[in-house]
Amino acid sequence: MKKSPFRLTPYQVQFLLVVGFVTVGYALYLRYLAIELSTVALACDAGVQSMACQMRSLATYLFRQSVFGIVALIIAALHVMRPSIVLLTGGIIVAGTGLVLYNVTLSGIAIGLLILGFARPAPATA
Repeated sequence: MKKSPFRLTPYQVQFLLVVGFVTVGYALYLRYLAIELSTVALACDAGVQSMACQMRSLATYLFRQSVFGIVALIIAALHVMRPSIVLLTGGIIVAGTGLVLYNVTLSGIAIGLLILGFARPAPATA
């Protein structure tokens, strides 16, 4: 019995496009309007406690520890072993954020593994 490869329906593709654009858009907003903008950086370093400053400090801590890239790589490896829409969505979210927020190497490898997951057969359904 031959198994068919993992394929997405058109609705799943549209969902992944929306999720990807929203994720990368928010990461771009965070990078260019919270992390790299000098007025926000000076205000946050001076002790202002706003939501932007808290998100800036959280994102800075996470990308210094390469959390985005490591998590993206783990999710992508799981997706290669057993492809599913849930793992693909999580991988796109974390890898897209990692690509924008300075975890380029590990997130790039994760994106390659996510693409490689389409060569695997789909899991059997009961």
